[in-house]
Amino acid sequence: MATDYEALAAMTDEDIDCSDLPEFSKEWLDNAEITVTFPKKELISLRIDKNVLDFFRSKGRNYQSRINEVLKTYMKLKTAQ
Repeated sequence: MATDYEALAAMTDEDIDCSDLPEFSKEWLDNAEITVTFPKKELISLRIDKNVLDFFRSKGRNYQSRINEVLKTYMKLKTAQ
């Protein structure tokens, strides 16, 4: 099932059905705990073609994280087959 991003972008706040969401209150916010977990990463040495590295670096900071995301996406695609 494909996502219709154009239709989503055209939606207004009023178009979104939030009837199944719990009530958002100050009490809820005061008791909310925000936790962020990061998967353990391992420092390695990896040889990458210069043009590939230049491409990712040209997109700005955190290029290593972007490379990691590309590799995770590839892994998910291959394990889903």
